[in-house]
Amino acid sequence: MWIAFYNEQGVGDVLMLTRGKANENHLSTESNNGVTIVRDSTQDNQVMSINLFNISEIFKPNGHGNVDLTEEQVSQVNDKIKEAGFDIEVEVDSKPKFVVGYVESCKKHEDSDHLSVTQTNIGGEVLQIVCGADNIAEDMNVLVARPGAMMPNGMIIWPGELRGVESFGMICSTRELGLSDIEDLPGIWELKDSFEPGMSLEEVVASYK
Repeated sequence: MWIAFYNEQGVGDVLMLTRGKANENHLSTESNNGVTIVRDSTQDNQVMSINLFNISEIFKPNGHGNVDLTEEQVSQVNDKIKEAGFDIEVEVDSKPKFVVGYVESCKKHEDSDHLSVTQTNIGGEVLQIVCGADNIAEDMNVLVARPGAMMPNGMIIWPGELRGVESFGMICSTRELGLSDIEDLPGIWELKDSFEPGMSLEEVVASYK
């Protein structure tokens, strides 16, 4: 599954697509007709990123940073990629990247004295997320950055491992989300019980206004 980014002021009129973390020391690029693909030799030479230049000649992305593409825009992207001679089809994850999660279980990491391994329900899906916050606990609502989410500091959340345990997301603090005006406390953001798993960050923020 691919995610899309657009930053006209910082990068230019380029739609950037990526589907995972790549090894920067083992990348190769190929360009044709306004499309550049980036392959990672450490991942079977898979295409990990695609850049479409002068994207506004096709459509104007709505937003800044992590952007959602409509079905029509995804179709236009795939047409452009094929016109450039690349045999790649993009499917984009349109689900909200920042959502309410309910911590169903929380156990100490067997190889760490400060990490916890949680099973966190984000509405129809349970993610295993390793968390280092002191205030993480079972039976609480939290704000989860799903894989593919871009944090305010530009970091993208990808599946990974912490001390040998797989982790599929990040449980966030208000400071990490740039929302210290709502609450400015150490540790993860402890949300009200009234929020439902899967509720978007936008809905949560709106309830505080």
